[in-house]
Amino acid sequence: MEVTQVLFNAQSIDGTVRKNAEESLKQFQEQNLPGFLLSLSGELANEEKPIETRKLAGLILKNALDAKEQHRKFELVQRWLLLDATAKSQIKACLLQTLSSPVFDARSTTSQVIAKVAGIELPQKQWPELIGSLLSNVHQIPAHAKQATLETLGYLCEEVSPDVIDQDQVNKILTAVVQGMSASEGNIDVRLAATRALYNALGFAQANFSNDMERDYIMRVVCEATLSPEVRIRQAAFECLVSISSTYYEKLTPYIQDIFNITSKAVREDEEPVALQAIEFWSSICDEEIDILEEYGGEFTGDSDVPCFYFIKKALPALVPMLLETLLKQEEDHDQDEGAWNIAMAGGTCLGLVARTVGDDIVPLVVPFVEENITKPEWKQREAATYAFGSILDGPSPEKLIPLVNVALTFMLSALTKDPNSQVKDTTAWALGRIFEFLLGSAVDLPIITQANCQQIVTVLLQSMKDTPNVAEKACGALYFLAQGYDGEGESSPLTPFFQEIVQSLLTVTHREDVGDSRLRTAAYETLNEVVRCSTIETAPLVLQLVAVIMMELHNTLESQKLSSDEREKQSELQGLLCGCLQVIIQKLGSSETTKYAFMQYADQIMGLFLRVFACRSATVHEEAMLAIGALAYAIGADFAKYMPEFYRYLEMGLQNFEEYQVCAVTVGVVGDISRALEEKIVPYCDGIMTQLLKNLSSNQLHRSVKPPIFSCFGDIALAVEEYFEKYLMWAMSALQSAADLSTHIAGDDELVEYTNSLRNGILEAYSGIFQGFKNSPKTQLLIPYAPHILQFLDGIYMEKDMDDMVMKTAIGVLGDLADTLGNHASSMIQQSVSSKDFLNECLSSEDLLVKESAQWAKLAISRAISV
Repeated sequence: MEVTQVLFNAQSIDGTVRKNAEESLKQFQEQNLPGFLLSLSGELANEEKPIETRKLAGLILKNALDAKEQHRKFELVQRWLLLDATAKSQIKACLLQTLSSPVFDARSTTSQVIAKVAGIELPQKQWPELIGSLLSNVHQIPAHAKQATLETLGYLCEEVSPDVIDQDQVNKILTAVVQGMSASEGNIDVRLAATRALYNALGFAQANFSNDMERDYIMRVVCEATLSPEVRIRQAAFECLVSISSTYYEKLTPYIQDIFNITSKAVREDEEPVALQAIEFWSSICDEEIDILEEYGGEFTGDSDVPCFYFIKKALPALVPMLLETLLKQEEDHDQDEGAWNIAMAGGTCLGLVARTVGDDIVPLVVPFVEENITKPEWKQREAATYAFGSILDGPSPEKLIPLVNVALTFMLSALTKDPNSQVKDTTAWALGRIFEFLLGSAVDLPIITQANCQQIVTVLLQSMKDTPNVAEKACGALYFLAQGYDGEGESSPLTPFFQEIVQSLLTVTHREDVGDSRLRTAAYETLNEVVRCSTIETAPLVLQLVAVIMMELHNTLESQKLSSDEREKQSELQGLLCGCLQVIIQKLGSSETTKYAFMQYADQIMGLFLRVFACRSATVHEEAMLAIGALAYAIGADFAKYMPEFYRYLEMGLQNFEEYQVCAVTVGVVGDISRALEEKIVPYCDGIMTQLLKNLSSNQLHRSVKPPIFSCFGDIALAVEEYFEKYLMWAMSALQSAADLSTHIAGDDELVEYTNSLRNGILEAYSGIFQGFKNSPKTQLLIPYAPHILQFLDGIYMEKDMDDMVMKTAIGVLGDLADTLGNHASSMIQQSVSSKDFLNECLSSEDLLVKESAQWAKLAISRAISV
């Protein structure tokens, strides 16, 4: 096969030519994988070939070794490992040869491919000579071969975990990289590649950072690189410092003063990309110290050995003024591009983190800056002062802030209506939102909102919703937090008298001509939802009136015909927002008997609208509509059965939607809601639902996050249909057992621990529902054979000691359910298990009230079972 021509055609502007070429490549790959990969690596290595085809060959090679989805990645790794050894050697030889190609794109693509192969082979103890041959390349002339090799070492460190490479080789890699970074290296590209490689290699340097001499050397070279004449090297060096600040925080004391000098010079004088990284260094130190201080709480004294070095507290007098200066470097017309990250925003964000790190200590350093600039004629100074004030509201104590806020509030409300500059108004509305978010609910004698100023606050915010889209959006945000401060628990809220006016204004915002240009419409609906969620019983009749309004809006979106794809996307987004709004209204009205009855008159129409929404086939809307239907089922209970014949096919479609797995997960949750609402009336649909759920569990195509909710759902169904669940028992228990076995062997990173906890919780909820469903039925003895495995699972979780409170509560609950349902049939098994003694005692003395309650009920159930 003439691969060059096919690769050319695969990039053709002509769709047909391109499609045919892609088809040929696919066939070649399926029929002869070794030949396919060999000819791609040959193309990549061949200096005679055009750069476009070499680059594409490299890209296809890389994609043949790696994929985003876990199951696909696993397949590709297995395929490579099973490849003929000779073919693999030839491919690897071609790749190493290409590293010295004079063509930059060919080298760069090859670096990534070599790293992918290394990521597969090194953990399997294959290709042991790779690192040696790369390191011998580093001493090569020409410079471009050196540059490509350093780039490869960087990617390699990104691909493999530190335990795969032995310390001797790590030392050699670090030596090569740090030498390549040093100021004596004349070639800029080599120095840049080395600096970027160090960034990826830092995770391997634990041992080297524990050795004072080696650490001093690395730090010196990094700090020197921050002064390089080449801006990209300076930026990459600061990125290394940011990474060091979080990876090796505890080793920074000797260097912190020098780093402060380097970063403050960069922030004040360097180009923006470099200055941003220099600010990021201090943000990263804040993150470290916030985590340490949160973990240890306020419990430690000055001389205890808490690993916090208080770098931020010590640097405050110099750090805060530097950050305040950055706030004055705003860009004109910044609001045109909300996503832009600039020096002023980075400085403000860092200032906010400093406030969270040091609390009250920041206030006296920022207040003079605010007072000095807030009334200046130049807009940049007024905006910077407002931004500084808004930034420090999360961290210091309410006692310290509220007197200041009470003075500032009147001024800010006036600025929001009268300031001539849009950016000042934008920041003022944002700062008001922060005041309401962090200080409204504070239990302090000085309230921020009083009968006297509430009217003015609401009036100003509603007026600002007519301002430019960005100001209106921030005003919606401020109102959102204002509503949240009075979360409907109390009998009355100062917002009650303005409820109708607020709702009317928010609905008006959603119809603005310019609403499509920003997040404004979303912000308006989110705020409307919060206002409804936090409303009191007094405004319930007004919420009821809102039902018809939102239904009408949703109806209108379903009527519009023949839309362009862009319009259709906007329409889907609007439908999603309206379904979300109805969900909140249904939850609000359904939660009290008085309003539920009045709301029922709309149920048929609402359900009819939701069914029409499903017919539109858009994932985002499906998710919102599903959630709203779950709320509806919960509100109307067994009456929901009348909608099932029509709704069931959409439920099934949702359960089969592996592509948009969030939709699938939400649908699984809704099956649980419907089971609880319908109880035994769900029986006619159980076969279909259970078959699909079991199919989902056995698929390796479905995202793993959907599996825990599926197990919980088994519990909901079993609880609803009771002993009828017998026909699924064998299959469900078998799936639960294999998942339970799997979940006790997953050790590893935090993300896995979190997933394991959610998986275990789902399994336990299933067991709990099944036991409770079979209780009091003559068929309880069907569960006896499963009891030993379940007790073993509980013991296993207890022994591993890595469960969270949620799992603890569910686990001890399952122990109680098992004893309660099986009674004396299980007494000897229970007495032999670790869980019934040690685990139970641990839960009985837990500080978490829910865990304690669960344990008390389990203890009661066990003593009943054993005494029978």
